[in-house]
Amino acid sequence: MQWNKFKDHLSLLPAGVQWLFFLFTNTVLVPLSVGHALGMTAGDITASMQRSFILTGLLCMVQALWGHRYALMDGPAGIWWGLVLGIISSAPAMGMNPASVAASLTGGFLLAGITGSLLALLGFLKLLQRLFNPVVMGIYLLLLTFQLANTFFKGMIGYSTGGKWDLQLAGLSLVIILFVSFIHLKAKGKLSQFSLLLGIIAGWIAYVICFGSPGSTGSAEAVSTAAVWQWLPWGKPSFEPGIVIVGLLAGLVNMTNTLTSLLAADKLYQQQATEKQYVRSLLFTNLFSVAGACFGLIPFGTFASSIGFLENTRVLRRSALIIGAALLMLVGIIPGLSSWLALLPMSVGSAVLFVAYLQMFGTALNTLGRTALNSKTIYRVALPVLTGIGIMNIPAAAFADFPPLLTPVASNGLVVGVILAIVMENLIPWSQFEPKTPSLPASR
Repeated sequence: MQWNKFKDHLSLLPAGVQWLFFLFTNTVLVPLSVGHALGMTAGDITASMQRSFILTGLLCMVQALWGHRYALMDGPAGIWWGLVLGIISSAPAMGMNPASVAASLTGGFLLAGITGSLLALLGFLKLLQRLFNPVVMGIYLLLLTFQLANTFFKGMIGYSTGGKWDLQLAGLSLVIILFVSFIHLKAKGKLSQFSLLLGIIAGWIAYVICFGSPGSTGSAEAVSTAAVWQWLPWGKPSFEPGIVIVGLLAGLVNMTNTLTSLLAADKLYQQQATEKQYVRSLLFTNLFSVAGACFGLIPFGTFASSIGFLENTRVLRRSALIIGAALLMLVGIIPGLSSWLALLPMSVGSAVLFVAYLQMFGTALNTLGRTALNSKTIYRVALPVLTGIGIMNIPAAAFADFPPLLTPVASNGLVVGVILAIVMENLIPWSQFEPKTPSLPASR
C-alpha cells in the first residue's frame, strides 16, 4: 500500500517540475526589477530573490493544504509590482529619495496586509462577492489576459526599450509556441499534460544551440544566511500619507484576485469553495504579505493566471503544486540552484507562458457568455475592456503630468477597467435594456 502511494507521488514529479518553472518564471523578475529600481547592490538583490522563492513556495504549500485548498499559485502580486515600480519612478516628483520611498512602501505594505486580514475576519468578502458579479469577473479575466499576453509577447520577441524586435529570437519563440501547441492538441495520454515542461526543455536547448548560453537573469553573488533574512532591509517603516492611501487601494484591488481566482477554480474543479476557504485564503495571503514586508518583499496575491496553466496542463491535483512549491523553496535555499535556473532565457519562458495564458482567454469569454448583449448592453462590457486596453497601450511617460500618487493607478489599465466595470454595474440598471423573453400564450 505504501509502495503504491510512493509510486503515485513519484508519477507527479514531472508535473511538479512543470509547476516549478511556472512559479519561478512568475516570481524571479519581481525582486530583480524592484531591486534595480531601488538601486540595491547585487548581494541585496540575490538575498531578496532567495527570500522571495522561499516565502512564495511556502505560501503556495500553506494555501494548498490549509487555505483555499486549490492548485493555485500565490506569489508577488502583479498589481503591487506595477504600483511599486510606478511610485519609485515618481519619487523625484514627490521630492523623495529611494531610501525614503522604500521605508514608506514598507509602511504601506504592513498597513495593507493588516487591514486586509481584519477585513477578511469582519466579513468584507460578502461585499466583494456582491461587487464582483459574472460580468465584472469576466472583464477582470479578459483584461488580465491582455495584460499578461502583452508582457510575455514583448519578452518572447526580444522587444527592446528602443522599440525594435529581435527577429531571430521571435522566430525561435514562434517555433516554441507551435511545438507546445502541437503537443497539447495532438499528443495522446499524459504527454499532452506536460506540453509546457517539454516546451521549456526543448526551447532552452534550442536557444543554447542558436544563441549560446545566456547570461544569468539575476545576480550570482553568494550571500550569507543572515543577509538573506535581514530584518527590515528597506529601513524602518514610515507612513507617507499619499503612499499609504494608494497602498490601501491596491490592497483592496488585490483582494479581488482571490475572489476571481477561486470563482474560476470552482468551475474548473466543478465544486464550490466555502466561505471559510475564502477567509482562510485571504488571511494567509495578507499574513504572508505582512511577513514579506518585514523582509523587503512586495505583498502577495492569488494568481488568477493559474487557471490558464491548469486548463493547459489538465493536472488539477494539489500534490503537483506542493511538489513544485517545495522545489521552489529548495531553489531559494540553495543559491547554486537559483543561479542555474536564472539562466533560463526569458524569451523561452515568455513563449511558453504565452501559450498557457491563451486558455484564460477562453475562461473570460465563457464567463461573459451568459450575459445577454445587444446594441445597448454591449456598453457594460465594451467600455471597461476597451478603456483598459487603451490605457495599457499608452506609454507611462504620457502620465507624467498626473499627480504623482495617482499615476500608478491611472496608468494601470487593468485597475481602471475593473473600477469602471464595478461602477457601471452598480449605477446602471442593465436589466432594463435586456431583451424581454416573450411569454407563452395561455393554454385553453
